[in-house]
Amino acid sequence: MDWFSETEYPFAMFSPQHLFPLAVIALLVLLLYRFKKSLRLNVSKQIIRFGLSAILILFELLLYGWYFYHEQFAWDYSLPLQLCSISYLLTILMLLFPSYRLYEFLYFAGIGGAVQALLTPAAILSGFPHFTYFYFFVGHGAIVWVALYMTWVHGYRPTWHSIWRVLLMMNGLLAVIIPINWITGGNYLFVAEKPAGDTLLNYLGPWPWYLLSLEAVMVVIFILMYLPFHFGKSSKSE
Repeated sequence: MDWFSETEYPFAMFSPQHLFPLAVIALLVLLLYRFKKSLRLNVSKQIIRFGLSAILILFELLLYGWYFYHEQFAWDYSLPLQLCSISYLLTILMLLFPSYRLYEFLYFAGIGGAVQALLTPAAILSGFPHFTYFYFFVGHGAIVWVALYMTWVHGYRPTWHSIWRVLLMMNGLLAVIIPINWITGGNYLFVAEKPAGDTLLNYLGPWPWYLLSLEAVMVVIFILMYLPFHFGKSSKSE
């Protein structure tokens, strides 16, 4: 019962309990790339899409079951309004109802946010072997894996215009989250203050200037994420 208990377990960055799930996620990504052609069969696509979406839905239901069972739910903390929480829900929608607009967001904002969270897990609720530890790594790993799965198996590709559409979506999301933070007293999207612990935001200046710095960082990261597709198209045309 400790797996689903109220008891928290310590988590240390770059310890075995951090590095092992990172290695598993990296291995699953490599296997996805290695067997991408085999996975293009319609039967394989259906099994992966519906099977993985069912697992993610179950984990989300378990999370909120845990919140309410142990009276941990709080309006300023527990709503699925962090970038990775939003990406998690959109990942489920993407699996059930494939959409190019969802793909664009998940490829740039989803992967960008999830990788940063995996490397510096500031929002992790507990360490191994607690349920929330598995929820964190399964959820963030799934965001990355599904975005790449839709790229390598389903043939989705971002474009140059995708970068600016996703940036526009991110700023639209920001405009919605700021008043929600004001009403709930929360720090969703980390726009009210920086998260505790070592994260990228610690190097982007004080509040509120780190928000402007983050905009510039997003542009650079999104462009870097698009470059493989740009050069891939160039090599094919030669």
